[in-house]
Amino acid sequence: MTGAVDPVLQEAPLGPQWPTVDPFLFCAHHVDHYPAGNGSFGPAASLAGRDLGQDFVGVDGWRMYHGRTVPGFPQHPHRGFETVTYVRTGLIDHSDSMGAAARFGRGDVQWMTAGSGVVHSEMFPLLQTDGSNDAEFFQIWLNLPAADKMVEPHFAMLWDDAIPRVVHTHQGASTEITVIAGTLEGAVPPPPPPSSWAERAEAEVAIWHLRLEPGAVWTMPAARFPDTVRTAYVFDGEAATFGPHRVPAGTGALLSADAPVVVGSPLGAEVLVLQGRPIGEPVARYGPFVMNERQEIVDAVEDFQRTGFGGWPWSDDGPVHGAEERRFARHADGREEVRAV
Repeated sequence: MTGAVDPVLQEAPLGPQWPTVDPFLFCAHHVDHYPAGNGSFGPAASLAGRDLGQDFVGVDGWRMYHGRTVPGFPQHPHRGFETVTYVRTGLIDHSDSMGAAARFGRGDVQWMTAGSGVVHSEMFPLLQTDGSNDAEFFQIWLNLPAADKMVEPHFAMLWDDAIPRVVHTHQGASTEITVIAGTLEGAVPPPPPPSSWAERAEAEVAIWHLRLEPGAVWTMPAARFPDTVRTAYVFDGEAATFGPHRVPAGTGALLSADAPVVVGSPLGAEVLVLQGRPIGEPVARYGPFVMNERQEIVDAVEDFQRTGFGGWPWSDDGPVHGAEERRFARHADGREEVRAV
């Protein structure tokens, strides 16, 4: 690698929850190697010894999370921010207090604006009864500015076949960039929800997934605005290089975004890049609620206790949408989207 300027401003190890910078609030990478399913969408394995309802340890390489029979996150509320769920392997069943439902995965992204308040569940049905059920996904929380924290809840599906990829080859080694948000070299992803911070061009929000083969080299372009913040998470492989700086796997790096940076990997790596201009407002947060002032958190708790954010229209706290592998989304207005297996 050439270039005397080191673009890496700061490094940090990646734990269960990755360190993020405004406008991002949270990022987690979930990898679970589930066993065969039991025919009722749960694992065909003993659950003895697991802290059901709070199973995050990863015994035998998988977790039940808050699920007790099916892995996942049964109904829980959100207010004041957005969730971006990028599923690389496996399927997620979404249900919410608006009556909407979806099954997505295998490269799909669900982008949900919680806004004034929504209750949803995210379950991981184990459909394969004759083999393993691997799951890998990222969940990213993106903040909303004060003016949009109380907008109507909304979700958008960014289906795998509509998400663009940019491929660069250097001496036979390829870098593939999956462009989830933020245009890149003419590649334009599907739009986020209408009130998202990412919907504003001047916010310069980008979510890019880089897969670098051994020996790959790619030049990441400079951001357009001097205050844009760019973080790169090397989450798989051996290491990635940013200019002259080597960042090992399991490490996040805050990058200077005001100039192009040569990205490479001698032995291969995967990198998630989160970029955006800061919202720059106070943040008050309490569990699933993210507002600007402490009183707004109190109001959110009281509103949820009083209204349930519209109530839960499902007979189960964590609905599963059948045994078919068909991916779909049914929105609150009745509009349906369907994707092939």
